[in-house]
Amino acid sequence: MSGADGGAGGAGRAEPVLTVRRGHGPAQGVALVLHGGAEHGAAAVPPWRTAYLRMVPFARALAGSYGRHGVDVYLLRNRVRGWNGTAQDPVVDARRALARIHDERPGLPVALTGHSMGGRVALHVADDDAVRSVCALAPWTPEGDPVDAVRGRRLLIAHGTGDERTSPAASRAYAERAAAVAEHVAWVGLAGERHAMLRRPGLWRRLVLDTTARGLHLPVGPRVADLDDTSCEPAPTCWSITL
Repeated sequence: MSGADGGAGGAGRAEPVLTVRRGHGPAQGVALVLHGGAEHGAAAVPPWRTAYLRMVPFARALAGSYGRHGVDVYLLRNRVRGWNGTAQDPVVDARRALARIHDERPGLPVALTGHSMGGRVALHVADDDAVRSVCALAPWTPEGDPVDAVRGRRLLIAHGTGDERTSPAASRAYAERAAAVAEHVAWVGLAGERHAMLRRPGLWRRLVLDTTARGLHLPVGPRVADLDDTSCEPAPTCWSITL
């Protein structure tokens, strides 16, 4: 994948860009971080775009916490801003990133983290054989989006109850549908938090770290909540909590 941008527009950069933070010692797993975007848009994603920069602290937190356990952290920057209908441009980019991970770290388990559109991307590419878990932050989950890609995976969806851009009710409905196929599903509402995740950044990071650790079978630090022993209706294997 390219490390440089071309001109403006959807064809301005032929490949997505991956920033990689290598773990220490024997490689044990991979965390792939996916940024948000828009429903439509052919403009290239520059490295200073807010949606991309929003995910840099998560990548750093993952590397700082789990690099010593042999976890590589990959941060993806998409070619273009938009989902773009049936083109699903960010899904294509994420699958290319996963292909590179397979080449560089064959056989290692992968934990996905995505925000907004990146959360939707993570939910779509979770069917990759290496993926073990998904942490979707304020994901864009249109009604009817398929859930089969998370079959057998661990899934946590976290959504601010005051989100003004993506629907917490829709993401909870997705979680309830996914509970029929996923290994474990949790939906966490963050009271008063909005789409940009600015009010309680430490809690958002802890949720990402916890889900990644569980997916990659790493030591789990202080728990945000008991993610295994709480259940909710209507789906018996999906639970919800508001923090």
